[in-house]
Amino acid sequence: MADDTDAASACALANMARVRPVLDKIADKWTILILTVLCPRPARFNAIKRRLDGITHKALADALKRLERNGLVTRTVLPTAPIGVEYAITPLGHSLRQPFEALCAWALHNGAAIEAANHEHDNTRTKP
Repeated sequence: MADDTDAASACALANMARVRPVLDKIADKWTILILTVLCPRPARFNAIKRRLDGITHKALADALKRLERNGLVTRTVLPTAPIGVEYAITPLGHSLRQPFEALCAWALHNGAAIEAANHEHDNTRTKP
């Protein structure tokens, strides 16, 4: 196991110039959650916004434009009155499903431990 981890770390570090720009595109505040919403089925803008508690209209619009530019989602104008727009995940975006689901599961499993570590750290840093 350590050999696999060491090899993966060495590979990532050796290729940091290629890895970092890709991670910058998918590891921001909303990308994982937006793609998670779109994974099961396409959705319209307001449906996505309702599913993502706390995202602003501007933040969602900007993120969707960025995801479309990066080839992770498609934007389809619907022939409705008024005109609607639907967003769908692309095969490239869908390829992130497994690692994103694993990351979300990890966050659920370890969130309390991180909160406890924060609390302990903050308590020890404020004591003289």
